[in-house]
Amino acid sequence: MSDKPVVFSGIQPTGTIHIGNYYGAVQRWAAEQDDFFNIFCLVDMHAITVPQDPAELREKTLETAAILLAAGIDPQKSALFVQSDVAEHAELAWLLNGIASMGQLNRMTQYKEKSDDGKQVVTVGLFTYPLLMAADILLYRTNFVPVGADQKQHVELTRDLAQRFNATYGETFVLPEPTIPKVGARIMGLDDPTKKMSKSATGAGHAVGVLDPPDTIKRAIMSAKTDSGSEIRFDPERPGVSNLLTIYVAATGTAPADAESHFAGKGYGALKREIVDALVAELAPLQARYAELRASPDHLRALLTRSATAIRPIARQTYTDAKRAMGLGLDSSGGQE
Repeated sequence: MSDKPVVFSGIQPTGTIHIGNYYGAVQRWAAEQDDFFNIFCLVDMHAITVPQDPAELREKTLETAAILLAAGIDPQKSALFVQSDVAEHAELAWLLNGIASMGQLNRMTQYKEKSDDGKQVVTVGLFTYPLLMAADILLYRTNFVPVGADQKQHVELTRDLAQRFNATYGETFVLPEPTIPKVGARIMGLDDPTKKMSKSATGAGHAVGVLDPPDTIKRAIMSAKTDSGSEIRFDPERPGVSNLLTIYVAATGTAPADAESHFAGKGYGALKREIVDALVAELAPLQARYAELRASPDHLRALLTRSATAIRPIARQTYTDAKRAMGLGLDSSGGQE
């Protein structure tokens, strides 16, 4: 285990990874690998809280891994593995079932939103999803969890559970801190800039995927919703132009004030064209590296397996500590854990 602060990040291998994911999370993950011991987990067990096609889930898991590697995640510096390859995630989640209350899980806003939309069967897994997320984080004695504002509640629940466990059974878990990035964290949908860009949305004009070819990127950006008025500046009352400026700032590294000055006196067409050029240039190296990685699927699988094998002893030790603290199994003098 490194002596650097531990950062845990999970990403579901479903849907389409888009520029909101890239600029809001993945780009930062790659940039901060020298500062932290980063653990990147492809949370496929979270994915099955809603129906999944097994073959597609496996394929999307490899796709997501390849995108992360292509974006700069270095397996020599960071752990990158598939959640279900480390059984302790599920095992610790079950232990947390013994200390979490129904009331706590009922208050989770994501569960409320997904269970109220009427579009799917509500599984027990969807209800207990936050406990598996808590297990993901606590297993690795995580110090920091980079999350969007919509996930902060889950990290706060994780802290509550860890505090309750420690108070009841003795100091076992590290209390993680949520960290919410201020720049690029919330790129909104191109078709509806009042809602966050989503991996699961299916509309052609909603998002720009990191693997989209230039023509697809151009169509999506040029058709993006704008607002009344012609001035190009950040304005909470004009979410369309604010979202486009956010994308421009993220893709070019320009300061927000400089971006506003750059487009002073220009129209939406100029803004959109420059965004297209910036995104195409930014994503081209990632797409080339991705193609190389996908050309060697056995190598990609082997890399993920090695990483899971390397990281698992940490998870095993934490789970064993929690199990013994709760009085499960026989103690070491009995010859059985």
